[in-house]
Amino acid sequence: MPRLARVKSNTGIYHIMVRGVNKQDIFKDDEDRERFLDTLLRFKKETMFNLYAYCLMNNHLHLLLKEDEVNISDIIKKISTSYVYYFNSKYERVGHLFQDRYKSEVVEDDKYFYSVIRYIHQNPIKARIANIEDFKWSSYKSYIYNEELIDTDFFLNMLATNREKAIVRYIDYMMEINNDRCMEIDEFSRLSDEKVKRHIIQLGNLKNIADIHKLEKIERNNLLRKAKALEKVSILQVSRITGINRRAIAKV
Repeated sequence: MPRLARVKSNTGIYHIMVRGVNKQDIFKDDEDRERFLDTLLRFKKETMFNLYAYCLMNNHLHLLLKEDEVNISDIIKKISTSYVYYFNSKYERVGHLFQDRYKSEVVEDDKYFYSVIRYIHQNPIKARIANIEDFKWSSYKSYIYNEELIDTDFFLNMLATNREKAIVRYIDYMMEINNDRCMEIDEFSRLSDEKVKRHIIQLGNLKNIADIHKLEKIERNNLLRKAKALEKVSILQVSRITGINRRAIAKV
């Protein structure tokens, strides 16, 4: 069946989500995240797109950007090709890193633009990783400190003509509890820790979760692979429940 053509935004603004193939981690350490942001800045200058928000999670990322002369597909292709080359070289791997097709949605009105920025910046909260102000790998603080990568004026001017007042309103808006949903994707409808713990105990025929540390390495890794494959279960969650380093889990 042929793929449906992407919807063209009348404003040129798109919310983009790129996910690791099979939900695997696309960032293994801070060096990887720094490299991706450097790549983003390089192609931003080359293709002249505007960037309004980003968030780098372990196995996926979000971007809110506006295309200029270079279309969105070519922009994402340039960024992803460059980063995958770096990633595969560093980790001595071959093959795809990202899912075959990135997800995108058009952003064509101010209200939804507001919602998407907040949704992107609140990703770490909804994934129960960190508070919005403590998470290093999003553009949240760029609006406060006016960092180079993000085109902050566009959104801040929507909030107020005075920059200081706009930043105060921005912080208040980012902190609001909300039910923002974007792309009709429920990324964070995870199973509870207790349910995941029961699944792991059952899969490994364990008496309790602590027994996973008594297993032989091959047996333990087989169990971790099964745990990772459970629907709506993240590597971070398996790590938290088992006490096994998430990087070790990602490698099995």
